[in-house]
Amino acid sequence: MYKLKKESNSQALCDAIVEGMQENKAKDIVILDLRHITNAVTDFFVICSGESSTQVDGISSTVTRHTRKVLSEKPWHIEGKTNSEWVLLDYVSVVVHIFYKEARHFYELEDLWSDAKRTDIPDLN
Repeated sequence: MYKLKKESNSQALCDAIVEGMQENKAKDIVILDLRHITNAVTDFFVICSGESSTQVDGISSTVTRHTRKVLSEKPWHIEGKTNSEWVLLDYVSVVVHIFYKEARHFYELEDLWSDAKRTDIPDLN
């Protein structure tokens, strides 16, 4: 399993989020470190893809459950659970984007934040 060097609470939260994603077999997990970007809205984006809207919903539920269990953290805000094509979990210092794979290609968040430090997490499968 992937682990960031423990230097901050937001990094520990990233670790727990990635673990939750991996538990539900999320694909193409990417961490964007925005801490060095002036006026960034958060410290990290964690992005992944699901193969179906059911898996997207499952990943979001697993991430929420895992972060609560491991760190006693829960999202400040959740969006997109209705159609499960793009679910956003806002933990304030870390924002999680869980995409249905076609929606991810359409929005290309990684390209929008290309000046962020990018870490690609290998799939466990």
